[in-house]
Amino acid sequence: MNYNIKEVSSRLKSTREYLDISVEFMADRTSTTPEEYTSLENGDKDFSLSFLNACAEALGIEMIELLTGSEPKLQTYSVVRKDNGLPIERRIGFTYQHIAYLFKNKKIEPFMVEAPYSEEEQKKPIHLSVHEGQEMDFIISGQLKVVINDHEEILNEGDCIYYNSKNPHGMIASGGKDCKFLAILI
Repeated sequence: MNYNIKEVSSRLKSTREYLDISVEFMADRTSTTPEEYTSLENGDKDFSLSFLNACAEALGIEMIELLTGSEPKLQTYSVVRKDNGLPIERRIGFTYQHIAYLFKNKKIEPFMVEAPYSEEEQKKPIHLSVHEGQEMDFIISGQLKVVINDHEEILNEGDCIYYNSKNPHGMIASGGKDCKFLAILI
């Protein structure tokens, strides 16, 4: 989904205002300063999925509502066929497919992620991010280099990592080919 940041930020702001929730409350719930939160809400800069998830939780809505403007409806079960998740473009080169976007009141946010291999990226420090909650990444194919705090792990097909997302973390495909993995944000 190649969404428009301004449209998503507009939905975020109008929902917050409709619910009469303060910027300060939202900043606290998203681990940002009120100034940072306002900049994100105004669409001045892009936001992470974890930021949107924290906003949705604070507003009592589904993250998908912020992204698409539509509310998930399914409550018994949801089937998403191979390669038919809701595509979300987040990080340059990485592709994300939300694979439970139709299910209402989710306890997790599951994504099928494809990380492209880049020889250039192997020589750079891995970009780290932090967010509330926990995350689990299960490697389906390829190899993933994961950094959490100062620790580096190389994960191969069938490997899994589970971590506290409040710790600085980041990842890149390694081993000379693209990596496909299941990411679950909790």
